[in-house]
Order: sequence, then structure tokens, then C-alpha cells
Amino acid sequence: MKRIFILTGEPSGDKLASKVIQELNKNNSEIEYLSVGGENLKALGIKTIYDLKDITYIGFTSVIKNIFKINRKINDTVKAIKDFKPDILFSVDSPDFTLRVAERLKKQEPKIKTIHYVAPQVWVWREGRVKKIKNYIDHILLLFNFEKPYFDKESVSNEFVGHPLLDASSESKIDINQIFEKNKALISVFPGSRVSEIEVLMPILLDFIKLMNKNYQDFIYIFHSTKQHYDLIQSHVKSQNISNCEIISDDKIKSHTLKKSVFAVAKSGTVSLEICKSKVPSIIIYKMNFLNYLIVRSLVKVKFANIINIAAGKEVIPEFLQTKCNPKALFESVSSFIDNPSKIKEQIEKTQSILKTFKTDISSSKLASKALSKYL
Repeated sequence: MKRIFILTGEPSGDKLASKVIQELNKNNSEIEYLSVGGENLKALGIKTIYDLKDITYIGFTSVIKNIFKINRKINDTVKAIKDFKPDILFSVDSPDFTLRVAERLKKQEPKIKTIHYVAPQVWVWREGRVKKIKNYIDHILLLFNFEKPYFDKESVSNEFVGHPLLDASSESKIDINQIFEKNKALISVFPGSRVSEIEVLMPILLDFIKLMNKNYQDFIYIFHSTKQHYDLIQSHVKSQNISNCEIISDDKIKSHTLKKSVFAVAKSGTVSLEICKSKVPSIIIYKMNFLNYLIVRSLVKVKFANIINIAAGKEVIPEFLQTKCNPKALFESVSSFIDNPSKIKEQIEKTQSILKTFKTDISSSKLASKALSKYL
């Protein structure tokens, strides 16, 4: 029996990995798995050696504060992989954790094939990482076609598989009118998937909603949450006593809710692609502590935070970062879209044009599963 160890570092990676494994299992039933994963891999019956929250750190200062803890986790993970004796280490995203594990493992067990899904963003910063990656990654799966030259240049085995969030999907019908109040327009809100992000962004988002409620009476604000952070988000909402806010954590309901939304306010990240895929206009927000911001600003090579804007070379989706991420600025931007349908139409047309360049003819999950099969 073949063995694959699946290594993720946060909920988004766990979700991506689960889709690939679902595809792989269609033609390879005799595979044994072990993982560092979350609820999506657990739903497939795959055991995780510890909880994802034990390694999900954000920001440079958080990493520095937890450096010994992280190093211990890396060593513990390498030992668990060696004990499992897999044919393949399949690492997904979270490069500061997963690639460090892969590097140490390859030095000790060079026969284990290492395949990484979601390349580190070398086009944003630390391009020199590519030279090191070829020493311990056997094959890398790219989400964006413009990434290929960076890896081809250093002769790193790679292939463009497209972005999994853009894969075609069949969904069961759900009548969300049974869930939310009828005759109210929905605005989807994405406050992040990490505790540190939620704690910073929720007060700003709730004050933004208060401003919206003073000017519009026909909206319900739907907070999209993981099951893990449902109670945290709910505690923030309850503390402000705002009646037209709901929180959802069921993935199927979240997907239908987004598609029915008239607008979205989202933490910067891959969720923006899901929003664009659903043809929903949006703005992007993000805020980190000042020290982390200074470090990031000194290192990044790109002008924008959002991948759509980076690909377009201009701000198609408004970005509200750091001091610009405040309730008044968010309100003014969102209201300018709501009061101007032509502005909404223009953004959607531009995002759809850019999304076409991120797609492949075959689903990303299927292409990634085929790559794994080749190395079994």
C-alpha cells in the first residue's frame, strides 16, 4: 500500500488539500494517509497528528515570539513523517512552515518525494527562495501562469494547474430565504481565518456596519466564519448589539450566501478570488501591527495586496490597508458602489477578464491529483 503524508499549515490549505485527495481517491483506493490537517481532511477520515491552531501564527513578531515553539513543531513533524514512512510528502501552502519541514525531511530522507501545492509568492518578495527550493522540492504546482518563469529559470520541476477556487463546482440547491430575512439584500463580510486577524478587524467592521445602518435599512450583514472561530465572531457581534448581523460556518450555505450577496467586504487573501468568481463586487481590507507593516513594506516588490490588482497592474478592487482600514473609509467606498450600479458593472467586467487567465481546461484539483499519481 502506498502512503502519502499531507502537510498543511492553516484552514485554507486544509481545504485545498482535501479537494486534491478526493480526486486522487477516485482512481487510487489503496493509499494510506496521515496529515497535519484540519476539519476538511478529517471529514475524509484522515488522521491529523495535531491541531492546526498549534502552528497557525501570523506576522513577523508573532513568529519571533513563538520561534522555539515553531522550531519544536517542525522537528516533531519531521519525526512523525519519518515514522510514517510515506512515498510522498504532499505539502500545501503555508511555506514558512511546510517548506521548512520539507527541507529538513529531504536532508534526512532523500528518497521521499516532495510535492508542493501553491508556490510561495516569490513574485512578491524573497525571489531568492527559488534557488533553495530546488534542493528539497521534487515538483511544485503553480496556481498562476505568470509564476512559471521564476521556477523555469532555476530548473525547478513545475506545472501550472490553475487556481482551485475557480474550478467548476456542482452544488445542491439551498433556499437561503429560509435562513435569512426575506426582502433584505445580503452583504457578505469576511473577517479572516486567524484569531489575530479577527480580533483586529471585527471592531472596524462592526463600526462600519453601524455607519451603514444609519444610511441604509435594507441590508443584512453575513459574517463568513470557520466552525473554529464562530464563537469568537459571535462574541464581537453580541457586544455591539447589532440586530442585522448573522454568522455562518457551513461551507454550502456560505457559498450560496455569497452568490446571493450584492456586495462583499473581505480580508485580503484568496477569498477574493471566490468573491470574483461569484461575480460579486467587493473591497479588500487588512491591518497588522505597525512593526510588522514596516517590515513587510520594506520587503515586498509589488504595489498591491490583492492578486486581481497585481495581475491587472492597477487597483480594480479598492484596497483599504493599515490606516486606510477604518470604518469611515469603508463606508464611503461601499456606499459609492451601492449608489452607482455602473461602478459595480465595471468592476465585475474587469475581474471576469482577469480570472480567465487564472483558469485551466481541467480542474486544478484534478491536475494536482494526477501529479501525485505520477510520483506514487
